[in-house]
Amino acid sequence: MSGIFGIGGGSVRIPLLNIAGMPLLNAFAINMFVIPFAQSIAAYTHRKNIDWNMALYAIIGGILGSLAGAVFTGIIPTFILSIIFVSVAILTVLSVYLDKIAPGLYSRLVPFARNIILGTFILNLITGLRGGSGGSLFPPFLKAMHLDMHKAIATSLFTTIFTAGAAFFIYWHRGNILWLPSLSVLIGSVLGARIGSTISLKTKPMWLKIGLSLFIVVLALLTIYKAI
Repeated sequence: MSGIFGIGGGSVRIPLLNIAGMPLLNAFAINMFVIPFAQSIAAYTHRKNIDWNMALYAIIGGILGSLAGAVFTGIIPTFILSIIFVSVAILTVLSVYLDKIAPGLYSRLVPFARNIILGTFILNLITGLRGGSGGSLFPPFLKAMHLDMHKAIATSLFTTIFTAGAAFFIYWHRGNILWLPSLSVLIGSVLGARIGSTISLKTKPMWLKIGLSLFIVVLALLTIYKAI
C-alpha cells in the first residue's frame, strides 16, 4: 500500500499488529521503526518524481508534527481522536479533486513554504497521536499544493522517511521497541514497498487518485468502528 499510494503503511500495519496480539504502543513503535527502511526503497524507485523543494518544507513541518504527536500519544481519548482523524481524512480526500470541485479555491492555494510547513505539521500531529507518520494524508495534501499525483506520491514517500525517523527516537527512548517482531515486520514491509512502487509507476494517475481516495475512506470508517 505504501509503495502504490505513497502512504506511510502504518494505517495497515498498526491494526494488523494489534489484531495479532501486539500492544498498541509497541505496534506504534514498530511502525515508526519500519517506515524509514520501507519508504527508502519506495522513494528510490520513485526518485525521478520527487519535488525536492517541496519535500524540504514538508520534512520540516512533518518532523515537528511527528515529535509532538509521539510525545502526546495516548493523551486524547481514542473516540475524540478518531472523529478528528476521520474529519481530516474526508477533507484530505476532497483535496485530491479540489481542482475539479472548486477550481477557484484551488487556484488560490499557493505552495508557499509557510503553507506546506503548517499543513504537514497539522497532518503529522494528528496522525502521530495514533502512531502514524502522516503518510496516509500527505499525497492528497501535496496534490492540493499543485503537484501531479505521481510527484505527490514520490514526495510523500521521501518525506516520511524523516518524519517517521523523528518519532521513532521518542518511542525508542521510552523503551517501546520489541526488536524481534520489528525485524520480522521490516522484511515484509521492504519487499511490499518495492513491489508496490513498481506497480504505482505503471499505473495511470487517475486510478491512483481513485484508489487512494477509496483507501483513505475505508481506513476512516475502520477507525470509527474500532473506536466504537
